[in-house]
Amino acid sequence: MIKRYTCQNGVRIVLENIPTVRSVALGVWIGTGSRSESPDINGVSHFLEHMFFKGTKTRSAREIAEAFDSIGGQVNAFTSKEYTCYYAKVLDDHAGMALNILSDMFFNSAFDEEEMKKEKNVVYEEIKMYEDTPDDLVHDLLSKAAYGSHPLGYPILGTEETLSSFNGDSLRDYMDRFYIPENVVISVAGNVSDAFIAEIEKKFGSYESSYKPDTFEKPVFQYEKLSRKKETEQAHLCLGYEGLEIGHDDVYNLIVMNNVLGGSMSSRLFQDVREQKGLAYSVFSYHSSYADNGMLTIYGGTGSAQLEVLYETIQETLTFLKADGITSKELTNSKEQIKGNLMLSLESTNSRMSRNGKNELLLGRHRTLDEMIEKVNEVTEEKVNRLASDLFSRPYSLSLISPDGELPESLR
Repeated sequence: MIKRYTCQNGVRIVLENIPTVRSVALGVWIGTGSRSESPDINGVSHFLEHMFFKGTKTRSAREIAEAFDSIGGQVNAFTSKEYTCYYAKVLDDHAGMALNILSDMFFNSAFDEEEMKKEKNVVYEEIKMYEDTPDDLVHDLLSKAAYGSHPLGYPILGTEETLSSFNGDSLRDYMDRFYIPENVVISVAGNVSDAFIAEIEKKFGSYESSYKPDTFEKPVFQYEKLSRKKETEQAHLCLGYEGLEIGHDDVYNLIVMNNVLGGSMSSRLFQDVREQKGLAYSVFSYHSSYADNGMLTIYGGTGSAQLEVLYETIQETLTFLKADGITSKELTNSKEQIKGNLMLSLESTNSRMSRNGKNELLLGRHRTLDEMIEKVNEVTEEKVNRLASDLFSRPYSLSLISPDGELPESLR
């Protein structure tokens, strides 16, 4: 049973009591990420996430780490395009301690200049590590191809140039503007009673802000083809098709379709590209939903000499999908796989905390497992085929990272 509560200042609390476990997962979700940034502060959301772990007015960075290690707990954070999350998972006896430390990090981070210098270097290395991972980097290049100068096209990590400009004042200014009560959700899942809501409200329910939530500028989907030269053993290719926003009526149809296309080992892309032609070790598709738009991405990595064959094979797979649609067997298998994944995810308090936090933050509603299963069951061949025909008849964005950086004529 999920309990929802809104504090007087606008902070929302979502609590799911699971008495059959001995753990508690607690997450502080903030509705801001790289999409909220301007070009001169690109990467500030991610850097702020790092600095939350570098000490508060009463705890050093080491003391924060040791506090969770001493109770066998876990603490971490991540930044995405539209939200940031700080979370911990601990034994149920230590839920109060986890709340105290996370709230201390949220409200009292010191942003010490010496710690900031060291952490900038850490993020510089993170950027370099990302640059050394072309099968990740090509997805950022696709975002740029699809969204251009819109913030959804920015890299979450930012750049070395923007990172160098951050200081304590710029971090506090960003927090003042975007870490406002209306943008915050506290999600808790595990062996914890409803009384814990009052403890959360004591920590997060009274702070205020003069700022109001920003409204997103909807991007215009671009159809650019971008390539980049990099010394790699493979050519890394991504295609991006305009998809669906969060909460769209067709989302479950798209989930099923994507699973058939490239979401599993039995998918068409995996079978056509890897099993039948041996063109790639890694080939898959996935869908990203944002507040007002989305993108379906197809990725494949292969030797440069086989790049055009890989591209042609992907296009053939899409052509057959548009022309003939999916089979009844594919529909049944895909739906059962999705339902199985949904049910298995409920065995993790972390997964439940994440699902509840994102649903509250982005949708403002929560479906029960039965309701989600029903949505999957409502998917039909006709609905999937209509969606596939529409989506893959549109133009697409493309990104390529390869040893020569040249975009073959057939890919343009």
